[in-house]
Amino acid sequence: MRGVVGVLLLVAACLTGCGAGAGTRTITVLASWTGAEGVAFEQVLAGFTAQTGIRVRYQGTRAVSQVLASDVQNGNPPDVAVVPNPGELVTYVRSHNLYSLDDVLGAPPAEIYGPQWLQLQVAGQAHLYGIAVKVDLKSIVWFNPALHGLAQPSTWDEFTAATGALPWCLGLSAPPVSGWPGTDWVEDVLLHQAGPDVYRQWAAGQLAWTAPAVRRAWQTWGAMMAGTVGDNPGRVLLTDFADAGKGMLASPQSCAYEHNGSFMLARYPDAGRGLDFVAVPPAGPDVAPETYEVSADLAGMFTDTPASRALIRYLASPAAQEIWPRVSGGSAFSATRSMDLRAYDGNPAARKVAEALRSGATLCFDASDLMPATMANAFYRAALEYLDDPGRLDTLLEQLDRIRLGVPPQEWLSVPCGR
Repeated sequence: MRGVVGVLLLVAACLTGCGAGAGTRTITVLASWTGAEGVAFEQVLAGFTAQTGIRVRYQGTRAVSQVLASDVQNGNPPDVAVVPNPGELVTYVRSHNLYSLDDVLGAPPAEIYGPQWLQLQVAGQAHLYGIAVKVDLKSIVWFNPALHGLAQPSTWDEFTAATGALPWCLGLSAPPVSGWPGTDWVEDVLLHQAGPDVYRQWAAGQLAWTAPAVRRAWQTWGAMMAGTVGDNPGRVLLTDFADAGKGMLASPQSCAYEHNGSFMLARYPDAGRGLDFVAVPPAGPDVAPETYEVSADLAGMFTDTPASRALIRYLASPAAQEIWPRVSGGSAFSATRSMDLRAYDGNPAARKVAEALRSGATLCFDASDLMPATMANAFYRAALEYLDDPGRLDTLLEQLDRIRLGVPPQEWLSVPCGR
């Protein structure tokens, strides 16, 4: 059905847009979005066809990293690919497979993106190679006001003792990279306990996993999850992250809060209407109140053609950025300055997310998204192993540090938090 919808959309677009000087040119696009998200992105691409007459052949796959690596190695890359993190994008920059976007956007990048997002998208490189097609806010805790009888945590002490009699909503299963919901927890605790500078050093491989600040973050997370895990760690290890929040929506509730990103709005019934969230609070005066971890799906140009350039310009435009939230009920978010927030009318939680992403907050990329793949994969596994047996923490941290020391320095990214 999704393919039929996509064909109908493209045919309808060509009735109004083909013949606009583009002939029958077709562009190939690879990204991770499938299912409902894939349908929404195809509508964004249909808007491009309507505007330019350039047709799009879209491939959506959850194995986007593996497919892209194979296509590039075989000399048949897509024209444009959307990768799930800056670490992966920079891998292709270093192998000279990506083209700079400095002169592609039609306007100075600083006019399109605020200073925080521009700094994050450059990702420590000398030029701009990727633009954020879709971004997400992390460092937030979801709750259900309609059923919730607990206080909203506004201080660090309240946050670490938040759930009382009810456990956290937690699921660490997320094939093919299970464990990342746990790494998000560790990252967030470290960011809000130790601050952005320590967080950046750690994400860049410049701080040992056995350092006191890092160890403390793991221990804090473990203590917070003790009541949730109980004597049955297998339950949270095998629960899919997308199902973990169901207990928060049930009456009576079986869990109270869920720590997860804004992308969860697409997975909650009816785009999460009725849900609310609070930001993870700072642990001390050295951390600004509005400090968030964020993630982004970044589009890069693997062929330098007029059609590729046109698509990159379009994806950064208000016309493209406003389609996805409207067709998805407000569950997609933009890094651009000109995004019309009326696209989130009717969904107060989504509007709140969009405003936070455009505020003057301190934004830090998800640390595991910046780490070399070997390090990130070991981090995911360690999160699973730690909840299974917290007594192994010292061993796990020592193992992680040996991996860190074995990664060549040039493979690390040093991306300061955007401020």
